[in-house]
Amino acid sequence: MDYTPELTKALDELKKLTGLTFQIQADTLEEQTFAFDQIHHLTLAYKEKYNKKHFLKNLLSGQIRSSDLLEQSKHFHIANEATRILYLIKCKTPIDDAFSEILRQLFPIPSHCELVRMNEYTLAMIQQEPSSFSKEDALSTAHMIVDTLNTEALASVHISYSKLCHSLSELSQAYQDTSLALKVGCIFYSEHTIFPSDHLGIGRLIYDLPIHVCEDFLVEIFGKHVPHAFDDETMQTVNKFFQNNLNIAETSRQLHMHRNTLIYRLEQIEKHTGLDLRKFEDAMTFKIAIMTINFLQTERSL
Repeated sequence: MDYTPELTKALDELKKLTGLTFQIQADTLEEQTFAFDQIHHLTLAYKEKYNKKHFLKNLLSGQIRSSDLLEQSKHFHIANEATRILYLIKCKTPIDDAFSEILRQLFPIPSHCELVRMNEYTLAMIQQEPSSFSKEDALSTAHMIVDTLNTEALASVHISYSKLCHSLSELSQAYQDTSLALKVGCIFYSEHTIFPSDHLGIGRLIYDLPIHVCEDFLVEIFGKHVPHAFDDETMQTVNKFFQNNLNIAETSRQLHMHRNTLIYRLEQIEKHTGLDLRKFEDAMTFKIAIMTINFLQTERSL
């Protein structure tokens, strides 16, 4: 039977998308109009479910079977074997279109950069790179992303990035690694904004420990009166002291603080904790204890 031009066009578009041919039994104009609306909604739903962004999101989330991966990637003209790196960007506020547009302008070649919104606050960026791409290049790119978003989007972000991936099948593991890096980084290294997934240090070790082991460790160090936290001034002093390899002269200079004032603060910490931060072993113990306290506070607030 003859269809209206609109319905014919809608059926042709659905066939191109799905490869299926539909025969519509609609004798009146009203029935054909109704059929057009149904076909139109079906086409939109199919596009939404099977577009490239949806494919990449499912790929990162591990929801695509390995047996289907090659066929689906060919459908979207995505090369299976290529050197790629995954950046995972987490923003304190909901990500909007302006946020994504800034990144598109920063990486203007669409075939080399795919942006996938994983949730309201997290954006994945899959970047295709030359085989000569190095760890230093990855870190430099991460800094560029953070600085650009801070300046142009006025957004406070944390970013983690994966090791290089050489096939699409590796991206699912890369997403797991970068997600973990964001969690570990924000808990243990909150003073930083960039977290390489293969450089999480002792924070990763503490994160994998059972809660009761962490609690027992703190009791062993502090006794029954485990501190909940130290004030910002104390932690600023301690962190700077650690950054300067326990060098009192350099730390007091950078903090614009008299040497005796710094020594007094360190002695106050020793008085309350029994740890002399001027000694390497005590400083290391204090650092691990503070990281463990932060971890437990995060876990208890969930």
